[in-house]
Amino acid sequence: MLRHPLAVRPVRAAVVTLVAGSLFAAGCSSDGGSGDGSEKESRMPSASGEGSDGPGGSASGPPPKGSVKVERTVATGLDSPWGMAPLPDGDLLVSSRDSGKILRVDGESGKKTELGSVPGTAPGGEGGLLGIAVPAGDDDMVYAYLTTASDNRIVRMLYDPRKKPGGQLGAPDTVFKGIPKGSIHNGGRIAFGPDKMLYAGTGEAGDREQSQDKDSLGGKILRMTPDGEPAGHGSPEPDSVVYSYGHRNVQGLAWDADKRLWASEFGQDTWDELNHIRPGRNYGWPEAEGKGGGDGKFTDPVEQWDVADASPSGIAVAKGSVWMAGLRGERLWRIPLNGTKPVAGPQAFLEGEYGRLRAVVSDGGDGLWAVTNETDSRGTPEKGDDRILKLKVS
Repeated sequence: MLRHPLAVRPVRAAVVTLVAGSLFAAGCSSDGGSGDGSEKESRMPSASGEGSDGPGGSASGPPPKGSVKVERTVATGLDSPWGMAPLPDGDLLVSSRDSGKILRVDGESGKKTELGSVPGTAPGGEGGLLGIAVPAGDDDMVYAYLTTASDNRIVRMLYDPRKKPGGQLGAPDTVFKGIPKGSIHNGGRIAFGPDKMLYAGTGEAGDREQSQDKDSLGGKILRMTPDGEPAGHGSPEPDSVVYSYGHRNVQGLAWDADKRLWASEFGQDTWDELNHIRPGRNYGWPEAEGKGGGDGKFTDPVEQWDVADASPSGIAVAKGSVWMAGLRGERLWRIPLNGTKPVAGPQAFLEGEYGRLRAVVSDGGDGLWAVTNETDSRGTPEKGDDRILKLKVS
């Protein structure tokens, strides 16, 4: 594995252009990946907004080829990092899956301050303290998705940075509970959308039949108010939190400039996926994996990858592209989009240079923060792991 020691700061990563193929198959992996390197044309229709089909995006979209420059290593020595949430002042909150702690990382100096631990976290397998989110304009409240002894749930906690480190979090208030848990496929990504609603990606917890069961919370994308109630208008069913279904294990959520929702998802043995999410749509699992399954019954992914090349986790949108962190693939993928259509095949960066990449978030401009994930028992940690990288992208 090509990995940079702490002293090395690469000026620019090599570019590898890989394009996904189009095929349906079925199989199984834990943290399974993506990317097959074959040329293809886009087959997804354009869409605009929260679910209406139609043209969207600029006249031509971003350029086919992009770039990534690692500007600096912001922080090192993180333990099993999973979720990452930017704060308005440029600092970051980072969750530790295995310890249940949340840290604040200074965006300039990299100084780490412990907010506290989230009570009730029961780490094990792929479960533990997972995604975190901060509502826009309300950075004294932290939301967290965690695995407990009985379920996966979402809690929120008051955050007071004036208190002593380790005691800055208030008691957790349960916002939503009852999401199925398992040793694998716990989902875990949460994010506030441009509509100020709270979205959560769940997994089927190893029970694939849950994904097609609309009465189950497993294998879904959920949409709810910040208080955990059904969001009503804009959802397929006003009295339900289920926004989309037929998912295996949703790991990334992000919105583009036109408020379209994108999600990354672990495949089984064949295809990992990037999906454009529209309310009420069925994304196929377990009957379909990748494109072309179900004779039009299911919504196809916009892009797909061989499972060895991706194992997608967090995603972000910047400079007209979706950027997707890869675990097993140990790389950062760029998917340039015009509306909902790729303008070129996915491009890979940082391949093998920093190991597994767990999360990536936008800095609001032409930059990203990315966090590595070598200390979660599936990587091969080196001195300094895990770390946060500051990236400039185009």
